[in-house]
Amino acid sequence: MFDIVLFEPEIPPNTGNVMRLCANTGSRLHLIEPLGFSLDEKRLRRAGLDYRDMADVKVWPNLAACKAELTAKRWFALSSKVKTPYSDTRFAPGDVVLFGPETRGLPRDVLDDFADERLLTIPMKEGSRSLNLSNSVSVVVYEAWRQCDFADARDAKLRLD
Repeated sequence: MFDIVLFEPEIPPNTGNVMRLCANTGSRLHLIEPLGFSLDEKRLRRAGLDYRDMADVKVWPNLAACKAELTAKRWFALSSKVKTPYSDTRFAPGDVVLFGPETRGLPRDVLDDFADERLLTIPMKEGSRSLNLSNSVSVVVYEAWRQCDFADARDAKLRLD
């Protein structure tokens, strides 16, 4: 459905949660090195539970290599330092969404590679610094998937027999 890119993720449980989210939404997960943990780390496995084998995960040595592979797709970047809410964007299947590391966000040189309309933020109350990475990915992925009418989702409607 979507390609989710985590740039230099640092906290194993966040990546494990995103891995589980990707497995459950049909999204692919791309991890940009260096990672702040090993993919075998116990905390990553615990957060991802048994979804590691169900998730489509690829590790890249750098962002340029990932971009070269996903070059034909529309890319978006999330940052707390921009003004356009993610909800103002019309997402489409195959879009790529880039998220920064937990403690510092995306670096300025990465953000500078994006047109203003491809730089998105998640609205928060004044004085808030940021949301948890896995929560941020969830908010954006589910909005994007909702806009695509939850394509390929199982029927979640209650059946009354």
